[in-house]
Amino acid sequence: MRIHELSPAPGSKKNRKRVGRGTGSGHGRTACRGTKGQKARAGGNTGRGFEGGQMPLQRLLPKRGFRNIFKKQYALVNLSDLKELAPNSSANLETFIEAGLVKKRMDGVKLLGKGEISHPLFIQVQSVSKTAKQKIEAAGGRVDLV
Repeated sequence: MRIHELSPAPGSKKNRKRVGRGTGSGHGRTACRGTKGQKARAGGNTGRGFEGGQMPLQRLLPKRGFRNIFKKQYALVNLSDLKELAPNSSANLETFIEAGLVKKRMDGVKLLGKGEISHPLFIQVQSVSKTAKQKIEAAGGRVDLV
């Protein structure tokens, strides 16, 4: 068997219906759309969510709450995660990504105060909690907001 001898299985290929190509074709005149009505017209189809004049479900259900599209989404890092870092080293977003503490770049990093830290670190983050800042400064380190 050669490439030019290959063919699809019988019945697996079907010609498309060519509508609106004259009355002799059997699919002319109304082009298989029927007579009159919304779906017979050009561009005559209902929009998404249209329920035939009945009140659509998305308008019927009560709306609650508010989603702030300007809200900052921070990647969270706890003090207990920082014990892997060397003493007196500086840490920023790139360091956290390399260490595997942050998986995705969001709007920055927020440092939280869960856990203890015994060695000084110099950290640059976008946001920090009060307890985390106090614990790092008590250990002799410094936190800078970027």
